[in-house]
Amino acid sequence: MSSTPESEPRAPRPALVFDDPLDQQTSDGTDRGWGERPEGDSAADLKRFLDEKPPHHI
Repeated sequence: MSSTPESEPRAPRPALVFDDPLDQQTSDGTDRGWGERPEGDSAADLKRFLDEKPPHHI
């Protein structure tokens, strides 16, 4: 009989990844990453224009 408590199994460590991070596409590499919106109708485009127009362009 051993008086030492049984150790709980450890959670597996995350694996080290040695891939080249520059090979992965980031959100900046897509149109959505640059703020492009999905295709919409002309009414939505007008609303966006009016919402984003600076105050000195009124």
